[in-house]
Amino acid sequence: MVEQLVHLEHRDDGVAVITLDNGKVNPLCVELLEQLDHLAPNLVGDGARAVVLTGGPKVFAAGADIAEFAERGGEEPFAIAAPERVGEVGHAFLRATKAIAALRCPTIAAVNGAALGGGCELAISCDFRVAGRRARFGQPEILLGIIPGGGGTQRLPRLVGPARAKDLIYSGRTIEAEEALRIGLVDRVVDDETVLDDALEWAATFARGPRHSLALAKSAIDEGLQVDLSEGLEIEQGRFLQSFTTNDALIGVRSFLTEGPGKAVFD
Repeated sequence: MVEQLVHLEHRDDGVAVITLDNGKVNPLCVELLEQLDHLAPNLVGDGARAVVLTGGPKVFAAGADIAEFAERGGEEPFAIAAPERVGEVGHAFLRATKAIAALRCPTIAAVNGAALGGGCELAISCDFRVAGRRARFGQPEILLGIIPGGGGTQRLPRLVGPARAKDLIYSGRTIEAEEALRIGLVDRVVDDETVLDDALEWAATFARGPRHSLALAKSAIDEGLQVDLSEGLEIEQGRFLQSFTTNDALIGVRSFLTEGPGKAVFD
């Protein structure tokens, strides 16, 4: 029987909680990443209006399971595995982080303890990050003579800027939560004991919002970042027009005209 390394809870307020559960430091092995990849695409269809991703109260995820990059058995058990095996691990990271990033609802990473390497890459696949005061972030792959392979060289520069991303990736250094907040890697820093509660409260505000329009806004932003400004504006116009075809617009506009702004209650 396959061990369940990813747990899912659907809350009554429309927030789904994904918890990574793989021992003390939550190494991101292939099996965990595959479970995450299989779970994520169905969340919105199952009723999730916002998602919180957490590793629990002690550690978010300390990175890849490095043992999976090593040769299994043979005369050199510590040699690097065959390219096919390395590719298998790399693509598991790629699929899992893309699955989280592609969720058509707001997503928040609730980070306690270490979010290093693949753990940091998984956190930055979410829309937002809430961190405990003792949380730590970094991309230490360079210290192993390799580079990030789960989105670190792509998502991190888009999030904090190329120079800061290069500093973190080139040095492999670990930063504390306050520095992560200062450079834009983290959105909120709170007491370690309240990280999950704060993330859930924030997520609940999105879950009460217009889910179809939120999904359209998210896709417009994310897709627009991949193209030049002119094409991005065209993407926005398409999503803008599409938003008027949703029940969200019907509810929101009617509420504005009859009750004033900010009073709409969405389905």
